[in-house]
Amino acid sequence: MNKLRIGIIGLGTVGCGVYKTLQNSDNIEIVQIAVKNINKQRGVDVPSGMLTDNPYDLVHNPSIDVVVELIGGVEPAYDYISEAIKSGKHIVTANKELLAKRGEELFNLAEEYNKVVLYEAAIAGGIPIIMPIKTILAGNKINKIQAILNGTTNYILTKMDVDGASYEDVLKEAQQLGYAETDPTGDVEGFDAAYKITTLATIAFKKRVKIENVYREGITKIRKEDMAKANEFGYKIKLIASATIDENDNADVRVHPMLVPKDNLLAHTDYVTNAVLISGHPIGSIVLSGPGAGEFPTASSVVGDILAIAAEFGKTDYLLPMMRCNHTSTANPVKIDNTYNKYYISITAPNAIGVIAKIGTICASKNISLSSILQKGVSDDNTADITVITESCQEKLIKEVVNELSDCTINSIIRVAD
Repeated sequence: MNKLRIGIIGLGTVGCGVYKTLQNSDNIEIVQIAVKNINKQRGVDVPSGMLTDNPYDLVHNPSIDVVVELIGGVEPAYDYISEAIKSGKHIVTANKELLAKRGEELFNLAEEYNKVVLYEAAIAGGIPIIMPIKTILAGNKINKIQAILNGTTNYILTKMDVDGASYEDVLKEAQQLGYAETDPTGDVEGFDAAYKITTLATIAFKKRVKIENVYREGITKIRKEDMAKANEFGYKIKLIASATIDENDNADVRVHPMLVPKDNLLAHTDYVTNAVLISGHPIGSIVLSGPGAGEFPTASSVVGDILAIAAEFGKTDYLLPMMRCNHTSTANPVKIDNTYNKYYISITAPNAIGVIAKIGTICASKNISLSSILQKGVSDDNTADITVITESCQEKLIKEVVNELSDCTINSIIRVAD
């Protein structure tokens, strides 16, 4: 049996996991690996003759059938992949940012050259999600996704909840443990999850979703006080990547913190675990959960894609038709101001007669009903700590309420999941 011959660009954590997993494969041969520094010490013993510091060596290598891209980022990854496609190679990638920003171009190019691009590892690490949506769930009309797609932020929020610690303290700990980067912006400001939900929504809804239309908000403003209050009200705070689409193809896609009810499975998805809740017809709702990152979980998805290509390679002129991009239209974006949500609002107000009534009156003037309102004591500076949870209302009206509470300090505004 002829082996599928692959080249790997990048030998970091995931690349090492892929190499270890495929070392004794019967039908896969690693021909070449591109790295930045050939002499760098790594966690795997790779023959020196297999390494190159020029990715174009393997991109243009005629003996390679599949290029596996594991370096991340848009450039130069896009150039490597597009050139590899033109050179007759299939692609496996874990690059969520590239797919979110230039995926349409890559998929169109791949179709032009009759090549397939697989990317199971780009969305939720080791959780199988893309292939199930494209195959087993293909007969469903999926209309809603709620997911925890970033292990770093989920770890931080879990530790804040369990330990009663501040965001700043837990972030330092996460960096020391290697769960957070030295510059954690991509994770804590929601960029990573936004890239992932962009592609996931595109696949699930069968409509292209543009990254520039995805609302994004990170976790840096979440306070330990918010964690404690959320628990009192029966919630956990999670960074949720969500997407919904209606019958008119209006897609509301966003990433932001949410108060999640404790009876929701996502509320109990803790530490670095990821989870994806999918709703549609006729399936109803299902949850897929597991490790969202790491050497072997992510390598599992990468290798799965490689084996999917190997199973059909040489047997057909048109590989994996169900896994190819077949989108012909773009979803209509819904602006965040036009969305309807419940809201948790933490307010510091002057301790004066009628202050709670004033908050209620302002909300009522916007037709906003209050689900809960709680005041706990009076501080030494004669201010009151007031917490409000609203019923569902339009985002732009909440902003108007906040503007009218000019004599109060708004500590936090967090949307509340149903």
